[in-house]
Amino acid sequence: MPRRLFKRYMPHPDRIKDNKSLRFLGSLIHDPNLWHLNRHSVSRAMAIGLFWAMIPMPMQMLAAAAVAILSRGNLPISIGLVWLTNPITMPPVFYCSYKFGAWLMNTPTLQMPDHITISWVGHVLQTHWQPLYLGSLVIGLVLGLIGYFGTNAYWRWWVQHNWRKRQEKRQQPDAQH
Repeated sequence: MPRRLFKRYMPHPDRIKDNKSLRFLGSLIHDPNLWHLNRHSVSRAMAIGLFWAMIPMPMQMLAAAAVAILSRGNLPISIGLVWLTNPITMPPVFYCSYKFGAWLMNTPTLQMPDHITISWVGHVLQTHWQPLYLGSLVIGLVLGLIGYFGTNAYWRWWVQHNWRKRQEKRQQPDAQH
């Protein structure tokens, strides 16, 4: 089931390999291990994608792709998970990361103004970036670990569950004979 589930929603590897934004990776992107759907590569991809999704930076997908290539995690899953923080989800996710980071640093948090302006956002990023990045880093690490170990455990459970079902089916007496 895990393999079929991921295959259903993943784009074909050739489509990703031909993507212009990933051409800088050259022949590295043609490593077949980056496209395998097994417990290890998917678990690594979950950790990578969830971690980079929580880091507020431009070009998160490139960072996730580079780490997936270095760690031989599944490339499409790593890149796809980065989109958990998209233009709609970014404000609440990063605001929660900021609040968590401020709590960790024991510093007072800023209150949201009635009207958000670009100058206010620029001021906040210049003066309060430490709590944002600390919170994002800690949340990214925790989510990455949960993603890695959760996927690994679920995959193992699913394989064992199917193995037991097949064993039980083989041990049942044949009703037709």
